[in-house]
Amino acid sequence: MALPLPLPEAAAVLAALLLLLICTIAHVTARKMPTLHRHEEEKFFVNAEGRKEPVPSIHDPPTRELSVVVPSYNEEDRLPLMMDEALNYLEKRQKRDPSFTYEVIVVDDGSKDQTTKVAMKYCKKYGSDKVRVLSLVKNRGKGGAVRMGVFSSRGKKILMADADGATKFEDIEKVEEGLKNLQPWPNQMAISCGSRAHLEKDSIAKRSYFRTLLMYGFHFLVWFLCVKEIRDTQCGFKLLTREAALRTFSTLHIERWAFDVELLYIAQHLRIPIAEVAVNWTEIEGSKLVPFWSWLQMGRDLLFIRLRYMTGAWQLETRKCN
Repeated sequence: MALPLPLPEAAAVLAALLLLLICTIAHVTARKMPTLHRHEEEKFFVNAEGRKEPVPSIHDPPTRELSVVVPSYNEEDRLPLMMDEALNYLEKRQKRDPSFTYEVIVVDDGSKDQTTKVAMKYCKKYGSDKVRVLSLVKNRGKGGAVRMGVFSSRGKKILMADADGATKFEDIEKVEEGLKNLQPWPNQMAISCGSRAHLEKDSIAKRSYFRTLLMYGFHFLVWFLCVKEIRDTQCGFKLLTREAALRTFSTLHIERWAFDVELLYIAQHLRIPIAEVAVNWTEIEGSKLVPFWSWLQMGRDLLFIRLRYMTGAWQLETRKCN
């Protein structure tokens, strides 16, 4: 008759079986890749005169110095502040240096409010060569919205910028400097990330113990499972070379809150150099994050990022958006 295992050995066996089960679930439930198919309505944008024009492709040669991609979901209230600040900066910069060309792409991620209407006012004011509105048929999630904007961009460099305007737009010069300092760029690929890590002590003082615990837990999971060199993976102010944007976003699987982590995980595995640069940041009311459930979803996604790449369910492959 077999003797029962001592408690420590039994616990170790149980933990191993649990890990095996989680790995199996992660592998079996993995979709190879989220669809990159565009709905017919998403293949066009409406210009300032109200006519439809086909969206460009990131596979085309760049024709602008900078593309700014602004993912927006129900942002009719917060978007104007961000757009006013960004366009004021970009216009002044262009007057100083006429060779500097730019575009701002507002991606309406299936909003239920007047986000598209608000964004179109800027298109009419500045012209559709400078401001374009890409309206998605249904909500894809922040990562999916950014990807659609990136794939429709014309810039040599592509900046992700949140619609709430929490980061001062003029801090683009800081992330540009961070990108410049990474030269020479291997295969023209590099990423510069805005960071709020230097503000962490002040933010802790303003947060509840519960939210602080969630924050530290998330940071630990990011460090333990995915990305060790970047302290703040979630700041929505990231500048990528066109080649780096194409390579990382065409491989991306996560389309919601944890997409930034997978983006940097992919970049590290592809040996794309990454800079982390301190930026000014102010918390703006109206966040779409639901503290507990959003963190829970992100924690699940972090675990699946690691396990699905580790088990080969996900591959670092490049695809083209249709």
